[in-house]
Amino acid sequence: MEIHSDNSVSSSDDLVAAVDLGSNSFRMLVAQAINTPSGTQLRPIDTLRDSVRLAAGLTENKLLGNDAYQRGLATIRRFGERIRGFDPSKVRAVATNTLRVAKNAQKFIDDAQQALGFPIEVIAGVEEARLIYIGAAHEVQAVQGNRLVVDIGGGSTEFIIGKGYEPKLMESLYIGCVSHSIRFFPKGNIDAHAFKEAELAARREIQVISGAYLKNGWNQVIGSSGTARALAELIAANDFNSHSDSLTMGRINTVGGLITRDGLRAMKKHLLTYEHISHVELSGLKDDRRSVWPGGLAIMLAVFDELGIEEMEVTDAALRTGVLYDLLGRSQHHDMRYVTVEQFMQRYAVDRDQAVRVGKLASEFLQQLPKSETEKRVDNIALLQWAASLHEIGLSISHNGYHKHSAYITGNADMPGFSKNDQARLASLLIGHTGKLGKLANNASFHDWRMLFCLRLAQALCRGRSDEDLPKVKVLEKDGAFQVNISKEWIQTHPLTEFSLLKEAAEWTRIGRSYELNQK
Repeated sequence: MEIHSDNSVSSSDDLVAAVDLGSNSFRMLVAQAINTPSGTQLRPIDTLRDSVRLAAGLTENKLLGNDAYQRGLATIRRFGERIRGFDPSKVRAVATNTLRVAKNAQKFIDDAQQALGFPIEVIAGVEEARLIYIGAAHEVQAVQGNRLVVDIGGGSTEFIIGKGYEPKLMESLYIGCVSHSIRFFPKGNIDAHAFKEAELAARREIQVISGAYLKNGWNQVIGSSGTARALAELIAANDFNSHSDSLTMGRINTVGGLITRDGLRAMKKHLLTYEHISHVELSGLKDDRRSVWPGGLAIMLAVFDELGIEEMEVTDAALRTGVLYDLLGRSQHHDMRYVTVEQFMQRYAVDRDQAVRVGKLASEFLQQLPKSETEKRVDNIALLQWAASLHEIGLSISHNGYHKHSAYITGNADMPGFSKNDQARLASLLIGHTGKLGKLANNASFHDWRMLFCLRLAQALCRGRSDEDLPKVKVLEKDGAFQVNISKEWIQTHPLTEFSLLKEAAEWTRIGRSYELNQK
């Protein structure tokens, strides 16, 4: 395990931590958040990295093998010791491609969360791309116009075009240095035909997105994270670049390295003089990179060829740095999730007045209910309001069964800022906000019953889509039993609402949950 530490900071009050469970390496960054007149800056305090090779441990049936499983948990336990005692609001842990595809990923996540002591989010590929861009943009030199960031990971490669700190175009392709090396260079064997096939396979994937990217254009190309940094170091250490003028050297010193097309081709030529990866002699080739280096090189050559790149500057800042800046943004009310919900409301022509009406009432009901010691009430209120904002997006497809369309969109769309778990919770609330509850009752992983109760009640009371004449309602909950107290005088003048609430009580009773409607 690589450990880099700065012990000059004694207080943990202003420390934040990001954990990145990648397909090749697990990394953790502990940094000090420093507020300046121009914004918040991060000062790295500790960095930990372990080459877990999680993707290499995937079986043909997409299961994490026991060796990779245990290597991952051992590393996470060490990470957990370092951040023990941190406030949960100061830590964010994310998992990427291998834990998106492994069939036993949830079991690993459950064990890993216990070992780390903090929640772990499995993020979608586009969300990974967004966070990578944020991290890279904060660490590289500013440029006028667009910037292209490419991050070759163990199981996927992210492509992002952005301007300033804002990503504009984001894609994640299922090509990575680990998976590509296993596929085309099994057991470390190397030959020209296999390398050509590896390049062509990567080029075919990139061709799908190249048109849109070339149309947008860029003035700066950045390679982020481990593969790009390793290639840049090998090019420099072995003098593979064919030109090294003062301008190039200046960029190497200030950014972290430079990859050129000539350098990549020279490296490929050198590699193909060997028949096995274990025999390759290169200055600076680290043991933990040796087995995945050919796949990374083939993908990078495909990136350069398909996108017409001649030079790429390199930064080590990537996902974990972006995670920290995004975490700080949430605490400073710059939460990307609010922006995403707003964009969805606009895209699907949501009735904003109704969304606000339902969200406000549902939140008021949740505030009346008891709060457990472990519940994050502020987070749950935000999630409940997002559900209210999105509960009618399915109407853009069809009125019949619109809640199913709303849930499908929310569960499967790219939603920047949201983790896979966030989206799953939202989708469950939307599928259950009206209609029958049987499917959710049979879902052992669904736990947001209080929030669903509040959302369903608010939706029933707001059926008239008007702020006028809404009754005063008091709700209670004890041991999973709900009680709704409403004015008898009001309910007698609203027979449709009374019918809806009695039907609602019967639906909850049908799944074995007590629901009492009191008219006083």
